[in-house]
Amino acid sequence: MRRSQRRIALLALSTLVGSILVTTGPAGADPTGPPAAASQSQPEDRESVRLVHLRLTGADMLDRVAAAGFDLEHGLRRVPNGIEGEAVVTAEQVTELRAMGVEVLDDDAGFAWSDEADGGIGAASARAAQPANHEATVRVVRADWFTTKGQGFLYVEARTTEGQQADPIVGMQLENDSGRGTPFGFARTMSRFVDSGQYMFHRNLFKLDVRPNKIRLTSSTGGVATGVVSNWLEDAPPPLTANPSYKSDFVDGYRHPQQLYSRAKEIARQYPDIAEIVYLPNQTNGYQRKAQAQIGGTGQAAVVVTSTAWGHEGGNDITVDFVGRTDPDLPLEVEVSGKAVRVLLGTDASGAPASTAAEVAEALRTRSAGLIERSHPYRTNAGTGVVAPTAGPVALTDFLDQKRVGAPAGEVPRGPVTIPVLRIGKHRDGKKPGVLIQAQDHAREWVPATTSLESAERLVHNYRSDRETKKIVENTDVFFILSNNPDGANYSFYNFASQRRNLTNHCPDANADPGRRNSWGVDLNRNYRVGSGHDGYAGASTSCVSDTYQGPEELSEPESKNIIWLVEKYKNIKFMMSVHSNGGQLFWQPGAYIADGRITTPRPPLGDEAFYWQSAARILSQVKAHRETVVTPENVGGSSDVLYSSAGNVREDLYHTYGIYAFGWEVGGSVYNPATGDWQGGSFQPEWDGNPELVSGHAETMEYANGIMEMFRVAADWGRDNKNPTSQLVPGAGRYSGPVDVRFETSEPATIYYTTDGSRPTLESPRYAATEFREPGQVFHVTETTTFNWFSVDSAGNIEKNYDPTKSDRRNNYRSATIRIAKR
Repeated sequence: MRRSQRRIALLALSTLVGSILVTTGPAGADPTGPPAAASQSQPEDRESVRLVHLRLTGADMLDRVAAAGFDLEHGLRRVPNGIEGEAVVTAEQVTELRAMGVEVLDDDAGFAWSDEADGGIGAASARAAQPANHEATVRVVRADWFTTKGQGFLYVEARTTEGQQADPIVGMQLENDSGRGTPFGFARTMSRFVDSGQYMFHRNLFKLDVRPNKIRLTSSTGGVATGVVSNWLEDAPPPLTANPSYKSDFVDGYRHPQQLYSRAKEIARQYPDIAEIVYLPNQTNGYQRKAQAQIGGTGQAAVVVTSTAWGHEGGNDITVDFVGRTDPDLPLEVEVSGKAVRVLLGTDASGAPASTAAEVAEALRTRSAGLIERSHPYRTNAGTGVVAPTAGPVALTDFLDQKRVGAPAGEVPRGPVTIPVLRIGKHRDGKKPGVLIQAQDHAREWVPATTSLESAERLVHNYRSDRETKKIVENTDVFFILSNNPDGANYSFYNFASQRRNLTNHCPDANADPGRRNSWGVDLNRNYRVGSGHDGYAGASTSCVSDTYQGPEELSEPESKNIIWLVEKYKNIKFMMSVHSNGGQLFWQPGAYIADGRITTPRPPLGDEAFYWQSAARILSQVKAHRETVVTPENVGGSSDVLYSSAGNVREDLYHTYGIYAFGWEVGGSVYNPATGDWQGGSFQPEWDGNPELVSGHAETMEYANGIMEMFRVAADWGRDNKNPTSQLVPGAGRYSGPVDVRFETSEPATIYYTTDGSRPTLESPRYAATEFREPGQVFHVTETTTFNWFSVDSAGNIEKNYDPTKSDRRNNYRSATIRIAKR
């Protein structure tokens, strides 16, 4: 068993301890691609790519489609009959998708989410009040009210214990009142969601004119539950930008990696008392490619040639000429003069051409004086066709000509890149909580980089003039990786806007021709060690031309190695935000599952889950303050519940391996358009000065920078937290005439360790768990006299009553309560 497998197995077992029954027993894609240096170096014609709307039957189909190489990473939504999303595809690929059973909807139009926008959600805290009844068949998980753009919405999530039943399918009906003291009415049917064959919940988002006070849910099998409606992101404190003297809006357009890194270094030079540069040790592949030519089309006579040297280091100077001869029985020969390679084609007894593509490829590979690294038939061809002479020398090219329309001016430096980390903090001695902001793992996601840079600018410009910013800088240690994928980002800016991965090419000959050049690279957010595709988790591909290619092994890429190096060197890093786009989700663990049975990586303890939710509410409230953009409750929680399984993501590794509170953020989510009544989604590269109320790169940068600034305040508060949590058993100790349902409550997000066998609780004792994922704490149905011994630990490590669970002393100052059940 591999180390990561053992770690997952142990973590999974730890989450199963405890019993509920207690007894004393993109948009913007380049449609043409870069031009070729010579006609026969050009790969097959590429059709224009476009965005299409898809519907898949479920997670299994999603995995198959992703494994086939289709780009389905963003814009996905769970709907009652499957998963809907968007993909960047050609017309030929649309045909292939349909052949796989995917429903392609409305090819030409961008799509907007309906009033009943549905997607994964999460709730670790009890937002809806309901009786603690172990026999209840319906549970209200959450009922949230929020407003945006002058319109009110009610989001409801609920579960039934019979939800897995499919024949007949258990339905659920929602009613709500119109305010305190009004009757229930307005009956509507809730949508049932199933993922990988497992019932998840019923949920819906409804547009309402009046805020309800309560809801009532009734299942088709007769179960009934009521809940109190809570506010979502309402009544938030003003953001830092509300201060008239506060400085913001520093970034005025998209930035390629060279500009980002240059500004990071300049900030460190300008503000040496609070900023410095840390250089990551592992250099990237670089914005560079080997030079190639594809000669003879795509049939059995085609030959693909790749240089040994990088294109800019001499590969682009190589020419290959297939020379025909007419004398009989001539052998296949190769002549090299400088960078010119001449292949003298062999003939048969009649003087006709006789050299096959396989033979020519072998000759080039072995007789080209080291100029040619790879030479092979096209893709999976056997190369049995006879090669035709070329009209003259064919120039090899790396295709990095930087001529994409709309790309920024300036030559991109070739060669490996050393990534700088901008570190900001008054006390950079490892004693303050560290926060890692990692942007642009995925190359085409331009807004995360500008959002992160804007946050850095706000820190240094407001440090001396704004009290709240001063608190952040003096109480946190912030690490900014403004672009974690500089090679891919440059390729996105200058060659192919939809590039997602890095530029490391791990493909074998079958996928190494220049027609695949926009499909090479590793998805950096699938290259980590916990819950990885190598261990059988879903959402990563073994195909080197898939946009979710996981790489040949865990941590194969320098970019992912660098993250691990950073958190191991700077052990004070306790928070991390991996900033992505677009989708408008904020999520954490679990991030992946094994599809068969939907077995997730271990879920965080209830205390950590509650802390994530508390932090998310603070962060998202500040996003809303900018222009009323609401990241809805359905888009917050464990990422495998909110979106899909993403095996080998960075958040999973940092949380489970290093105990870091690791968030993932998809900025640029859907914005409600009151003029149309639709939720309108964003894009990877929205127009910078687009509609400031809807889709705008500038507006997204500003509002999500608000959220990052609030994350810094969360970390600063965490670092200063020395107050012990308190907890209680509800109802408390006492004598009861019959079985009773009890639960724990805490004064703040905290993990409870408990025993029911009279022993003292330790860190090895069962943890108080949720009733179900994203639900409040479990209810214990006590049938016999039972003594609960417990203690609580908050997210900062403070322990209730200063109890030390590692030592046994006379005080034993843990909490204790005895539930006495009268004997009949």
